[in-house]
Formats: sequence, C-alpha cells, structure tokens
Amino acid sequence: MSMIKRTVLVTGASSGIGRAIAKRLLQQGHHVIGVSRNSQKFTHTLENFTAVQLDLSLTSSLPAQLNALAKDYPNIDAVVFSAGIGQFGSIEEFSYSQIEALMTVNFTSQVFLTRALLPQLKRKKRADLIYIGSEAALKGSRKGAMYCASKFALRGFTQALREECSKSGIRVCLLNAGMVKTPFFDSLAFEPADHESNYLLPEDLAEAVDYVLNSRAHIVIDEINLNPLNKVVKFK
Repeated sequence: MSMIKRTVLVTGASSGIGRAIAKRLLQQGHHVIGVSRNSQKFTHTLENFTAVQLDLSLTSSLPAQLNALAKDYPNIDAVVFSAGIGQFGSIEEFSYSQIEALMTVNFTSQVFLTRALLPQLKRKKRADLIYIGSEAALKGSRKGAMYCASKFALRGFTQALREECSKSGIRVCLLNAGMVKTPFFDSLAFEPADHESNYLLPEDLAEAVDYVLNSRAHIVIDEINLNPLNKVVKFK
C-alpha cells in the first residue's frame, strides 16, 4: 500500500529533534513546513520544504502571525511540535522573566499554535498532532521544577485535547523522550555520558513520528515513552 503524502508543519525544524524529523519526512516525499526562530539556518533550497521564520517566545505577536500561517498553508494536515528550551536549577535561581520564557516556549506557544490550526484541521478527514514531550512529564526531579512543570502542563493538555478531538479525524500523540544527544545540552551544565547507551538520537524520535503518522487511521497512539538503555549524565 502506498504511503499517503502529508503536509506537515514542524516547529524547531532548524536543529536537533525537529531537524531530524523534517529530514525523515522529506525523504519520504511529504511536504514539510519548517518553523524556526531563524530561517537563515536553512542554507539550501529543498524540494517540498518551506521555511517559516517565527519566534514562539513572543506571545504578544503570535496570534496574528499564527492566524496568517493557518491561512497561508490550508493544506497542513499534521503538526509536529518539536520546539523547546531547557533550563534547570532551584526555583529561586530563576528570574521571573526566565520562568515566563520557559513556560511560554515549552507550553503556551504550543497551545497557541494548536488553537490557530485546530478549526481547519477538524474539517479534514484525517489529521495528526504530535507533541514532543519529555520524561520530565512523568516524574518531578530536583533542580527541574520549572522544566517539569512545563512538560507536565503539556502532557495534561494533550490528554484533554485527545478527548476534545475524539469526534473528529484528529489524532493526538505525545512522545516522552529521555535524554537526546542534541544541541539542547549546549547551554546546560550537564549532558548524557559518552557511551551510546546513555542517550537517544534525534533519529529515534523521527522514527517514532514516522510510526505514528503512518499507523492505521482508526487507531490513536496516545503516548510513547522512549528512553536510553542507561541514564548516566556527566557534568561539564
């Protein structure tokens, strides 16, 4: 059976998990709309790829920009929410602006994007919303209060959204990943230990997205938890 070609919006498409997902989708012949903060990171023109520059941290301008995005790309029938930031520390180490920024990118902006696209997605025979979550949505951890809060919020949102969309053709899935070897850790004080058993690869998440998108239309994969075989970190 031939694969159905989709028009997939991928956030955070310029690096890490989002880039790996976009690359895999393009290899399969899907049309990918890649959203990033800086579209100049896409240095080559690729067939079936459209770059869109959008700063998801600027909530004041997001509604108008997202409504324009929905109008400009009415063929979107799948969205992969890969954008996210990481910051860790005791709660008193966060400034108020840092708290707001973390929650905005990891949660609020994703709700905004969902809100903007949902009306037109509900009119389609089949659509998929795939959110890249985290193992931090499953259990709180020391120094992770704010990061865990953002991911717990996303998990609760997707569970409720799944119920809200059950009468339509929209499927909602959350992928909770352990540590993935990406530039996510560049600005952090720790990273996965060197052995390959201590981290996931971005391509592992891309494979999971591929599985969800190509699963039988009448099933819903609510959540997938992916973790490396071991969980050893090293400090910089």
